[in-house]
Order: sequence, then C-alpha cells, then structure tokens
Amino acid sequence: MPAPAWFLTAGVFVNRFGSFVIIYLVLYLTRLGFPAYQAGTAAAAYGAGEPLASALGGDMADRIGRRATIVSSMLVSSASLIVLSQLSAYGAIVGTTFVVGLSSEMFRPASAALVADVVPEGRRVTAFAVLRLASNVGFAAGSALAAFLVGRSFQWLFAADAGSSALFALIAVLTLPDDPPRVRAAARETGRSGYRAMLHDRSFLLLVGSATLITFVYYQQIYALPLHVTDVGLTDRDFGLLLTLNGIIVVLLELPISSVTMRRNPRSMLALGFLLVGAGYALTGAATTLPMLALTVVVWTGGEMIGAPISYSYVADLAPADAGGRYQGLFGVAWGTGAITGPALGGLLLSANPMLFWPLLGVVGALAATMVAAVRPRRWAEGTTVGFEAPPEVLAAGEGLPGEPFPQPGGYEPPPS
Repeated sequence: MPAPAWFLTAGVFVNRFGSFVIIYLVLYLTRLGFPAYQAGTAAAAYGAGEPLASALGGDMADRIGRRATIVSSMLVSSASLIVLSQLSAYGAIVGTTFVVGLSSEMFRPASAALVADVVPEGRRVTAFAVLRLASNVGFAAGSALAAFLVGRSFQWLFAADAGSSALFALIAVLTLPDDPPRVRAAARETGRSGYRAMLHDRSFLLLVGSATLITFVYYQQIYALPLHVTDVGLTDRDFGLLLTLNGIIVVLLELPISSVTMRRNPRSMLALGFLLVGAGYALTGAATTLPMLALTVVVWTGGEMIGAPISYSYVADLAPADAGGRYQGLFGVAWGTGAITGPALGGLLLSANPMLFWPLLGVVGALAATMVAAVRPRRWAEGTTVGFEAPPEVLAAGEGLPGEPFPQPGGYEPPPS
C-alpha cells in the first residue's frame, strides 16, 4: 500500500487500542452510584451518536478534507473524554457521552475516503482488510490492557483513551496528505448536490439497502445468538468461546482471503459473502451442541471476511471523486442500523415464532445478496474501472470523460504482479 495508507492504519490501531471507556462505561457509572438502567441509557447515548457520526463525518470529509476531519474527530473525542471523566451530574454525563460517541466515530468515513484516494482500484479490498485487521487487533490488545488499568483506577482508562485519540490526531497531522486541490474544489462546488446525486444513484441505493438487511442478520450475534446458546443448555462461557472463535478466524484469515477476492468480480464476491452470513445464521437454529454452533460461526464469519472489505472498496469505486466522503458516510449509516434493528426487530420476531426466526435470517441474507447482484453501476472514471458498464450511447460514441477514452465493459483484471 502507499505510505499514507500505512500511516492511517497505524493511527487506527492506536485509536482502537485505546478504546477503553466504552467497554467499562456501564460499570464505571454504577460505581458512581447510578442505577443500572441509567447506566444503560448513557451507553445507548454513545451508540446513538454513531449513525449521525457517519453522516456528519462523510460530509465533513468532502467539505474540509479527509485529514482535517480525522484530526477534528480525534481532538474533540479526546477533549470530551477528559470532560466526561470529571462529571457527576447524570444529564451532563449522558450529553457528553453522546458527544464522545459522535466524535470518536466521525473519522471513519474520512478514513475510508482517504483509502480510496491513495490506493488504486483493484487493490482497495486488501487495503480495507488491512485497516480492519489493525482495528480488530488493536481493540483486542487494548481490552487486555484495560483490564489491568481498571484495577488501578477508572481515571487511568479515561486518560489513556483520550491520549490514544490525541496521538491519532498527531499521526494524521504529521503523515496524512491533504486532499488533492481538484478534489477539494469539486467537493466545494458539489455541496448539497452530492446528496441529490446519491438519491438518484440506483446502484448505490441498492447497495445501501442490501447492507441494511445484512447488518440486521449480522447483529443477531449480540441478541439472538446468546439466547439460543443458553436455550440449548450451554453456558455463557460457551457463548464467549464462539465469539472468540469469530475473532481468531478474522484476524488469521481475512487478509489472505482478501488477496484472493480482490481478483474476482466484486459484486459476485459481495453477494457470496452476504449469502454465507445468512446461511450461517439460518443453520444456527438447528445447532444444539457447541461443535455444531462453532461450525455455524465458521460459515457466517467466512461471509463477514469476504463481504466487509469488499463492501467499502465497492462504495469507493462507485463514488465520484467529489462525494467520496458522503458515499462512505451514508453507507456507514446503513451498517449502523443493524445495531438498532438487530436487537429491537430481532426480539419481536424471535418471540413471535422462534422456529421460523432462524430460517428467516437466511432468507434476508439471500435477499441482500440478490440486491447486490442487481447492481449495475454506470460510471465515467479515469483509469481502470472495476465491473462497470458505460451507457449504450457512451459506448457508441467511444468516450467517457470529455477527451478521454472510456474503459470498455468487462470483468476486473488483476493488476500485474
């Protein structure tokens, strides 16, 4: 990858390594004397900031630049964490927690757009897989350190979390490039029309819709899966082992898998990933032992490893240069809906008919895959175009951008070794 992508990966690792507070927020608030329901409400305020963060962060990435958005996100996050550590009034705690959730997640669309800026098409799948690997490994390693720090003082958690955010901001200032002048100028001129373009982009809306469906399925790991594990007579420890298995597989295999999937048609791979996620959860209803459940985890984890890196890479391929941040932001909102619809709607459906619930997840996964397969992107772009077709009139004229040849339709060809 280009050097800026590696520096961004390092910053993401540092930030996720220090993401301590959200892990222990409920415990911290109960230690302050707040009842459990109030602690849960405060934690929900953090989550409520995430969808808004995707939309706001995407817009900022196009308006003020990728680097400036990342720096702003991390500095506000660092400051709000310090403020939160000193508060005792419940209303102020909830409000500040919302700001922490908003600011700490605002960098994500800008990071995705920056990867799209600096990594050539055809190599973005692996670049996003590297970014996910850094995030996962950083969070896992940081969780171990958090367990040590919390034994000393909760204030150490806040200080370390704020420090990691500030360090990411410093890395961004020193190492990340500013947006190319032509991208900044185009983004300023686009303004609100960037959103109108997205609403008329049928291909992108189909992708957003499919992501909304598949995240509903995927987030059953935090609601329906633990309930099923206990219903079949297994323990909470067994549920923890299943999630650990998911994490180990992702860390060990996602990057090698991405080096294969990046050389395949992105729509086909994304549809396959969604199908596997749906199939894995559909099989869960028939699994009654730990080995059987472990097998279902392997199936839906395989879908996760195939689909997640490709999805953000595909959005980067779809987005025009002047709206890359907005496209990534809206796609991030779609992914964030699963954290809400998964437990809420999943709870209603599971209680209404447990026998049909798990097969229904398979149907939803298949529907999401079908929507991806229906995507027929049309785009004028410079250089190699992955899986895109030109409109017939453009093909007939033999041109794309004024004065530039349009890439002929066809599947993706891997870059030369």
